Amino acid sequence: MRIKVCGMTQLDQVKTLDDAGVDFAGFIFYPRSPRFVSKHISGPRLKKEKLRLGKVGVFVNTTYEDLMRQVDEYGLDMVQLHGDETPRFCEKVSNYISVIKVFRMGDNDPIEWIAKPFEDSCDMFLFDTEGAGYGGTGKKFNWELLKNKAINKLFFLSGGIEQEDADKLKDFAKESVAKKMFSVDINSKFELSAGVKDLKKVRQFVEELKN
Repeated sequence: MRIKVCGMTQLDQVKTLDDAGVDFAGFIFYPRSPRFVSKHISGPRLKKEKLRLGKVGVFVNTTYEDLMRQVDEYGLDMVQLHGDETPRFCEKVSNYISVIKVFRMGDNDPIEWIAKPFEDSCDMFLFDTEGAGYGGTGKKFNWELLKNKAINKLFFLSGGIEQEDADKLKDFAKESVAKKMFSVDINSKFELSAGVKDLKKVRQFVEELKN
C-alpha cells in the first residue's frame, strides 16, 4: 500500500522519509496554512535533491500561471487541487502534470455525482473530511461512505488517518472499491508540531501498513 505524508516543511525529514519507503511527500502552497512550504524550503533547494518519492504540490484556488511557476521551481511530480477548481481548470493543468482533485465529503454527499464531472479532466481523486475553509481538517473520514460506490478513478484516502488505523486500512483494502485506492494520505496525526513530523510514528506506520 502506498503512503503519502503531507504538509512537509523540513528537508531533512523529507530525505529521512524517502529512505523509510514513503512513496509521496506533500508540500502545501497555500499561504494561510501553517505548513506553507515557501516559508521553510526554497524551490531550488528541493529541486536539486535526488529523491525517489514523488513530490506533490498542494494548491488552493491559485492561478494557472502561479501554479505552473511553482511546479517548475520546486520540480513537482504531481499537483493536488484542494479548492474550488473547475473541471476545465483541472484539464488545463493535467495537460502538463498529473492532477489529484480533492473532494471534502460530508456523510450525506452523493460522492459519485460530485466526482463525475472531473473523471475526464484529472488523473486521480482524493477523499477527505468536510470542514470549514480549505485544507485538511484532521478529522476522521468515514470510509464507509465509499463502500459499494462506483469510483472510476484511482484515489488517495485521507482524513485524520492515524497510526492505530493500520489494521482498519488493511481491512478496507479488501473492499471492492479499494481496487482503485492508490495511496493513503497522512498528516497532522503524525506531527510533533505543524509541519514537523514524528518520524518514529511514521516509520512504524509504514512498516505496519506495508508488511
